[in-house]
Amino acid sequence: MSGKIFYRERTKMADGSHQPRHVVVAVSDLNLKVYGQHIRMCELKFIADSVGAELVHLPRGPKHQEEDD
Repeated sequence: MSGKIFYRERTKMADGSHQPRHVVVAVSDLNLKVYGQHIRMCELKFIADSVGAELVHLPRGPKHQEEDD
């Protein structure tokens, strides 16, 4: 693989909606420009296959809870 495309699911999305639900966060070792804000998974896979990149899903981290001391 010549590079990596890092993506995550977008946070504000209604259940059952037919809108693209992924966001490209970063691209490593590729000469690639992404103009769309929200992308479908099939589009991400097609782009990755076309440029020979690996798709990396970024997991959702734990919620931040501020503790008052």
